[in-house]
Amino acid sequence: MVSRAVRSPFAAWWWTIDRWLLAGIGALIVVGLVLTMAGSPPVAERLGLPTFHFVHRQFFYLAPAIALMAATSFLSPRHVRRAALLVYVIAMALIFAALLFGVEVKGSRRWIFGVQPSEFLKPAFVVLAAWAFSEGAKRRGLPGNLVAMALLPMTIAPLVLQPDFGQTMLVSIVWASLFFMAGLHGLWVVGIGGAAAAGILGAYRFMPHVRGRITRFLDGGGSAGDTFQVDTALESFAAGGWLGRGPGEGRIKRILPDGHTDFIFAVTGEEFGLIACLMLAGLFCAIVLRGLWLANRSGDPFCRFAAAGLVMLFGLQSVINMAVNLHLMPAKGMTLPFISYGGSSLISLAIGMGFLIAVTRDRPRAESYAPPDKGWSAP
Repeated sequence: MVSRAVRSPFAAWWWTIDRWLLAGIGALIVVGLVLTMAGSPPVAERLGLPTFHFVHRQFFYLAPAIALMAATSFLSPRHVRRAALLVYVIAMALIFAALLFGVEVKGSRRWIFGVQPSEFLKPAFVVLAAWAFSEGAKRRGLPGNLVAMALLPMTIAPLVLQPDFGQTMLVSIVWASLFFMAGLHGLWVVGIGGAAAAGILGAYRFMPHVRGRITRFLDGGGSAGDTFQVDTALESFAAGGWLGRGPGEGRIKRILPDGHTDFIFAVTGEEFGLIACLMLAGLFCAIVLRGLWLANRSGDPFCRFAAAGLVMLFGLQSVINMAVNLHLMPAKGMTLPFISYGGSSLISLAIGMGFLIAVTRDRPRAESYAPPDKGWSAP
């Protein structure tokens, strides 16, 4: 325990962060390691790799992830904006490099230098959009909302070109939520809703990959094509029952291709049961509700928008992954935060949660608030 009388950067950090939020994230990381040990060995063996190959790599990625989360949580709101701008520029550059030089995997060009840059783009985009919306909310004479509206198409255009419609949908929903928080007019609701519907219809009409996934989902495993992963995931939940088969006793996970990534929630259901799945979902829910509560009580517009956006990004990604595992929506190829295996996902989530901890710290109002007469505040 650090005394309040101690004057040091760590003491100042410790007494200003929300320790419930930090504890929730820490618990999720520990659970993720346990579930990686449950879901990844069969995949490694099928690929001819050492049994704990993915477990060791997840531990390897965890060290820099925790270091980055800790470092970003020390940042002031102004430095959070600057760090987000830097990450955004680098991620966009890598996305375009992947489009030009990346290797095509399953019909998409998402990887370059062993990194999936779209993962890093998400938290940076949310922070920058929050900054633009907050400026518009504080100073009606400044074009904050226009900047935010320009930021969305500029961000999702390269994602669509990859194509990566899961990430496109995710950042678009978070952006629309922030726009709603900023007090959009009723006409904007109609316009944004119409644009979203047109985008979905266009993707279904002109993108065979998207059309195939939606058709397989609506067909329910009939004649529309391969639904092996989703069907196997549902079998895993049924086999696990309420209490599960027990750690390491899962059988269906041995034939589940992405049991260590997109479908690790199904492995959880088979080995640990429905009760464990509900507890895991409850942990995600607790983190989201705590983050929204902290955002609501913040007196600084930027911190309020950024905290709400980051926690919505985290929560929506969790819901989408679990819904796909339960066949409640079409497959999206999206990881379960801090649970699924993946270096890019783990590190980008750590950066996003570091940003969240930073903007929800208890600070004097003057530290992050810029008076209205000083004009547009720099990132």
